[in-house]
Amino acid sequence: MIPAALSDRRPYLRDSEDARRAALVAAVLDLVAEGGVDAATLRAVAARAGVTPGLIRHYFGDKDGLMRAAYGRMMAAMVDPCLAAADAAGVDPVARLAAFLAAALDPAALDGRTVTLWAAYIHRTRHDPALRAAHEAGYLAFRDALEALIAALPACHLPPRVAAIALNALLDGLWLEGGLLPQGFVPGEVQRIALTAAARLLDLPELTELSETEGP
Repeated sequence: MIPAALSDRRPYLRDSEDARRAALVAAVLDLVAEGGVDAATLRAVAARAGVTPGLIRHYFGDKDGLMRAAYGRMMAAMVDPCLAAADAAGVDPVARLAAFLAAALDPAALDGRTVTLWAAYIHRTRHDPALRAAHEAGYLAFRDALEALIAALPACHLPPRVAAIALNALLDGLWLEGGLLPQGFVPGEVQRIALTAAARLLDLPELTELSETEGP
């Protein structure tokens, strides 16, 4: 039997470890956003997170491990809100798809900082197989969710995979431009463009109606 004192301490220790990991990941992302990947040295990350460099090695092995974890967390932060929005939309497949698309281009998603982080990381995926795997996992999580939403529609004249790839490319372009040049769009415009284009691609007038009424 585990003594009560030890049993009581375990959740605290687990929370403490999770908090330290999260602080290190947040420190990496802050430093990369401010000065690029080269700015996120072990010493700088440790100082920003308020820990010793040895703790980074303990949790992540080396700087590369920490960088990959931070990139994976950034990708998840882009995908998870879209999944949550679709779930919150209920069971209607058209409403779920519209919510997913709108969340992908929500003002919170059109964040210049995230675009900067993505750009700082993306060229390194060509030379770092583990980082490329993290990118692939995030991309496929988003695309596979989009494909499943399309497959659930009452009818679609395109194969769901083809439609998902096309819509993902559309969202990527709008996200980049909306994040880099937010002043170039009126509030809600990029969402309405995505919904209207999706309606045309999938032959869904319901999405066209949503694009005319939704948005700030």
